[in-house]
Amino acid sequence: AMSKSAVKISSDLLSNPLCEQEPSFLEMVTAFDTAMKRMDSFNQEKVDLVWLENGKMEFSSVFPSLNMAVKRREQTLQDYKRLQSKVEKYEEKERTGPVLAKLHQ
Repeated sequence: AMSKSAVKISSDLLSNPLCEQEPSFLEMVTAFDTAMKRMDSFNQEKVDLVWLENGKMEFSSVFPSLNMAVKRREQTLQDYKRLQSKVEKYEEKERTGPVLAKLHQ
């Protein structure tokens, strides 16, 4: 949807009367329009490829680094929750030297 909107914006700019008056502006807008159409085409190819391969929308096959980042985040979140429960356990205990040392750790 984003690239479709960009194509619409570039098309609207091309129809601006200023393009007729300023050749340099027309050249710039034409280059922008071409780039947005290429981007939209590329995006559509990727979306179609994902649909064809899986029969469902799954970006992990196209962007494997995204899948790895999600896994790392999930692992980090689990580690955080485990350590947070340890901290809460030590906070509930009597404040002695060893408990404070472990809490600080």
